[in-house]
Formats: sequence, C-alpha cells, structure tokens
Amino acid sequence: MIETSRLYLRRMIDADVKSIYELNLDFEVIKHTGDIPFENIEAARKFISNYAHYKKYGFGRWAVIRMLDDAFLGWCGLKFTPELNEYDIGYRFHKKYWGMGYASEAARACIEWGFQNIDTDVIVGRAMSENVASYRVLEKIGLKYCEIRAQGNDSLLIYKIRKGA
Repeated sequence: MIETSRLYLRRMIDADVKSIYELNLDFEVIKHTGDIPFENIEAARKFISNYAHYKKYGFGRWAVIRMLDDAFLGWCGLKFTPELNEYDIGYRFHKKYWGMGYASEAARACIEWGFQNIDTDVIVGRAMSENVASYRVLEKIGLKYCEIRAQGNDSLLIYKIRKGA
C-alpha cells in the first residue's frame, strides 16, 4: 500500500502471526501501550483475522517490511476512533530495529498517505510521558504538542499535525 525508500507497508496477513506474537511478548515494546501480551500464538492469529479496520475504513495499522530482505520490522499506521472522531498515528517495532529511523520513516509516510486519502485535516499522536522515544518520533515527523491527559498513573501527551503543515 505504501512505499518509502527502505520500507513497504501492507496489511497484516497470516504470515505475520509469529512476528506479531513475538512483538507483543516483549515487555519493553508494550510497557507504555496499556496492551497485554497475546496469550498464545493462536490469539495473535485471531487478532489478525478479526482486525476489521481495513474493511471498515480502508486503512489501519500496517505491517512494516524492510525492502532489503523482507524482514517484518513491526507495524505502523492510522486508526480511526469514532468516539473521539480522531485519526491517530501509531507504531510498534521490534526492539532490534529501534534507533534506525524506521518508525519515523514509516509514520511520516502514513501521515502523508492519510492526508491524501482520508477526509481529515488533523491527525493526532499519543504517547505516554515516560515514552520519550515515541514522542520524539511524533515531533520528528512534524506533530506539535497540544495537551496532556491523565491516563492511570501516567500522563498521555497529545500531539497533532494539520494538513499542509
């Protein structure tokens, strides 16, 4: 669906199950997300097969694949939250790919795709205040800090980017 100089992003498929399962098993990867690890690999398979965002909205969190060797790096993409009437950018990568610019590259491409293909003027990003790397990615791709919301024992930083910014 989306290509950058080093990556392509596509819908998650059954072949991604093991990588998705392992991604969500890593405590360091999910500790700022509020998510819990999949119970087993079958739970990851069910998640992928029941992920309705693609069908309902035509987009969602996409698998991020490195062109060089077809390695599954993680996921990145937009999500619509009807109760907030918001489109948000999200990403999650295997630890061994942190610090290589993949999150910024993929997220920037998703933002561009969103403004070209979705009827919205604003995309938000959310990051727990302790998750410095995540909100640095949001800043690097042009989102601006807007507000802070309480979320459990932490604070959720809200960033936004407007179309044409």
